[in-house]
Amino acid sequence: MIGGAGGPPPDLSNAEIVDYTAIEGDAKVRLKLKDGSIIEVKLEIMNILRAGHDPNTGLPAYIVQSAPLVRLVECPKELRRAPAKIGGKDTKSLPGFG
Repeated sequence: MIGGAGGPPPDLSNAEIVDYTAIEGDAKVRLKLKDGSIIEVKLEIMNILRAGHDPNTGLPAYIVQSAPLVRLVECPKELRRAPAKIGGKDTKSLPGFG
């Protein structure tokens, strides 16, 4: 939401979905962790809602529904372990996983 935190949450009963187009980048960042791993985090935008106006500024108030997608890019060998077995079965052979 645009604006500062504080005050009552916006009333979503009359909120409307606003279509959008990405104009720059893909909202992805690579991070090197202290343990040596490298992860990639991308913000997946699901919906943007216009929820009225901020009473203090009169500007439109937006709610962004999103989820972070995290992908392990690199991992030091010392952090790796053998895959766990579920019920005596190798997890690599479970249906839906390969």
